[in-house]
Amino acid sequence: MFDRFAWRYDFLNHLFSLNVDKLWRNKAAKELRGLALDCVLDVATGTADMALTIRKRLNTAQIVGVDISEGMLEIGRKKIEKKKLGQFIKLQYGDSENLPFNEQTFDAVTVAFGVRNFENLEKGLNEMFRVLKNNGKIVILELTIPANKTFRTVFNLYFFKIMPFIGRLLSKGAPACRYLPNSVRFFHQETELRKKIETCGFSNIKVKPLTFGIVTVYTGVKE
Repeated sequence: MFDRFAWRYDFLNHLFSLNVDKLWRNKAAKELRGLALDCVLDVATGTADMALTIRKRLNTAQIVGVDISEGMLEIGRKKIEKKKLGQFIKLQYGDSENLPFNEQTFDAVTVAFGVRNFENLEKGLNEMFRVLKNNGKIVILELTIPANKTFRTVFNLYFFKIMPFIGRLLSKGAPACRYLPNSVRFFHQETELRKKIETCGFSNIKVKPLTFGIVTVYTGVKE
């Protein structure tokens, strides 16, 4: 599905969020400031927007992005090549639940709008814990349903009704346009996801809602 939808993915992301998705990624990347970052892993990297944001904001030495969609990765590689960042950002096929890396390889692991797509969330979190170095940090950016009742009503109308309709008009990705709101509707919300991150071994967990709770940044440390 993501391979077929890749050609419209960036356009619809920026359109539906009114470009605020760029701000959200910047906020998530800032959670890594002050750390010694030789190498960062970006899981479910898609078209590499998060990897590019990390490089731009933090000037990290090396970033590795993994994803199971070759269609998305191919677009990401073209963006990296266009910006002449190929020596700093490498993209490769990789399953979040079976990461092709040794233990304690990365200083930080990020996931932007990807954990809700994990088939087995706990297995994916355990894999990220495994490849993190001691004192390494995890940063997860994910869509959430706002807690405020009034804003949640507006959000639900836009996200579950208007957005899928517009998406079907602008792309051939009708299944993807249905999948996105449903993936958010049935995904673990703030309290549940925090508990799962803690269960997988992370400590010092912090949860930061952004833009009235439309998205949330979760951070944790491997001690």
